[in-house]
Amino acid sequence: MPDTPRELDVVVYGATGFAGKLTAEYLARAGGAARIALAGRSADRVRAVRDTLGPVAQDWPIVVADADRPETLDAMAARTRVVITTVGPYTRYGMPLVAACAAAGTDYVDLTGEALFVRESIDLFHKQAADNGARIVHACGFDSIPSDMSVYALYRAARDDGAGDLLETDFVLRGASGGVSGGTLATVIEVLTAAANDPDARRQLFDPYTLSSDRPAEPRLGPEPDLSWRRGRDIAPELDGIWTAGFAMAPVNTRIVRRSNGLLDWAYGRRFRYAEHMSVGSSAAAPALSGLMTGLGKATFGLGGHLVRLVPPGLLERALPKPGTGPGRRRREDGYYRIETYTTTSSGARYRADMAQRGDPGYQATAVLLGESALALALNRDLLSDHYGVLTPAAAMGDALLVRLPAAGVRLEVSRLS
Repeated sequence: MPDTPRELDVVVYGATGFAGKLTAEYLARAGGAARIALAGRSADRVRAVRDTLGPVAQDWPIVVADADRPETLDAMAARTRVVITTVGPYTRYGMPLVAACAAAGTDYVDLTGEALFVRESIDLFHKQAADNGARIVHACGFDSIPSDMSVYALYRAARDDGAGDLLETDFVLRGASGGVSGGTLATVIEVLTAAANDPDARRQLFDPYTLSSDRPAEPRLGPEPDLSWRRGRDIAPELDGIWTAGFAMAPVNTRIVRRSNGLLDWAYGRRFRYAEHMSVGSSAAAPALSGLMTGLGKATFGLGGHLVRLVPPGLLERALPKPGTGPGRRRREDGYYRIETYTTTSSGARYRADMAQRGDPGYQATAVLLGESALALALNRDLLSDHYGVLTPAAAMGDALLVRLPAAGVRLEVSRLS
């Protein structure tokens, strides 16, 4: 597709929100020569954010844009190569911007963890975005770049070795530290409530291939539980002695990874199976803790929306942190995550991808991942895939991120184990 000249490279929409400010701060440090602008509903509030970003950002344009005024989103999308949006919950506020970018042929990245929003985006705008040369890339934060890029790195290593297709592949969160913001909690409540109120939404939420690029063509591999507890040694010999519980974000991340496989013409393999877990350690209490945490996760995933409906109106809003708030700087900077993803290939080879990053996973680390995704789309266009439409990080820019992420302080290494 031709690369249409644009006035700007990247616009950060939602720059006055918690995640938006962090992303703007990161781009002020790492954006280099990229032409960047900040956008939001209030020019004065956006300008106040820009004033905190140091000398490099003082000439960044201010763009007034509002989801309630679609014409402002259209004008914003037409000016730039890439729009970053941190304005959620996306099921409530996100679709008008997807529409604007699909129509303008503008690339788009967000940090959504809302599978139902992604599914609706695919249904409404995949074809238009593909026809117009736009890459609409959801889930570019901690949900779901570590999952998606770890598997993509494993695929590249196995392919380069001629080791065959990926078979059983397991993500294990070995450690993490960080806080929770009001925006995240608002998103969780939004998703669970939608599933409780709408049988079709509930069906989609529980379908492991709900984000598939071609649902009938997906491999028939039997049940793929979202949340399960396992002994570490049943995943990989290297994990002998630990126990794992189901990872809370598996219901989103696994679907993104499976969509990547489909978008890449099942490059990972037709027998590729993927699951996500989190380590609960090796103490005597670990087996019980594993079962308890997995059970609580299943109850929340399955019944959370019904429980939310029982709460008196307004109580949750008063009790939970407000959207736009989040952990303080010290906690953000002290946070981290570390994951290991294991795979066995069709030739019997075994590999492990190690990925780690400093910073609170949902905020400090996510700002880096989101910012690097936008910069990859804007500046590394020779490394992007030839896919367009509603994509995943790996399908849109896997090779570009393999280059950019280590340079941004994100460790991503693949080792052959046997």
